[in-house]
Amino acid sequence: MAVTDPVADYLTRIRNAQIAGHRVVSIPASNLKKRITEILYDQGYILKYKFDEEDKKGTQSSIKIALKYDKATRQPIIRELKRVSKPGLRKYVGSDNLPRVINGLGIAIISTSKGVMTDKQARQHGVGGEVLCFVS
Repeated sequence: MAVTDPVADYLTRIRNAQIAGHRVVSIPASNLKKRITEILYDQGYILKYKFDEEDKKGTQSSIKIALKYDKATRQPIIRELKRVSKPGLRKYVGSDNLPRVINGLGIAIISTSKGVMTDKQARQHGVGGEVLCFVS
């Protein structure tokens, strides 16, 4: 079955793995998903990740993500993953209207002409783009 919204599938797999208490989740890879994974790692939302390239038999490459939990309460570090721009309704913002998630405590992941980046990085570069998701 073909996935119509790969970013929503990516976020849902992470959300479901956290609810189930899994330590590692495997997700089919794409360049966009790889960049989102790197952003989540750089911002401290995931423990580590590994890109598995495709083997000789042609199976699809995947991303293995080690999820991060609070040691004391065993609650996931990622409290909320919310898809903003959907295939049926794209959400674009200019550089002057970039969203702030929980007044700067969370991040918005933006797809810009200079690549996929956080809302803070987009403000520094002075670019807008498509708001992919909110992470808090």
